Amino acid sequence: MDAAGRSGEATVEQGPVEDEQAGHGRTEEGRTEHDQAEHDEAEQDRADDGQDDADPAESRMGLTPRQARRVRVVLASVMMAAMAVLLVVRLATRHSVLVVGVYGAALILCGIVIELARNGRTRLGTWLLGLGLAAAIAADWLLLP
Repeated sequence: MDAAGRSGEATVEQGPVEDEQAGHGRTEEGRTEHDQAEHDEAEQDRADDGQDDADPAESRMGLTPRQARRVRVVLASVMMAAMAVLLVVRLATRHSVLVVGVYGAALILCGIVIELARNGRTRLGTWLLGLGLAAAIAADWLLLP
């Protein structure tokens, strides 16, 4: 700014200037109307991209990591309750240490899966839950009379 309070930049206002050869109107920045439309679309795309960056969960399909952890914890808790019920039913029909061992291991596995899910290891927990409970059911079918 100089002593009179004016900035050092010179501002010149120009109206639309007609390009005689091409017949296109030009804007103040020297862009044609087509260039201005592309510029406006690009600005709109950048604004839309900015909105997507603010909330990526809305544009992404599937569960958020927090939702996935909650689903795994609930699933493991339900499986733990189911294994406890099966343990009680099996112990009512036959009193065997092997029954307690198989279903006790399944209960412990469900607890481990809950802790893994709480710590963000949901895929590992899902695989352990699936394979471990399949092994417990297979052991029940194969080992227990």
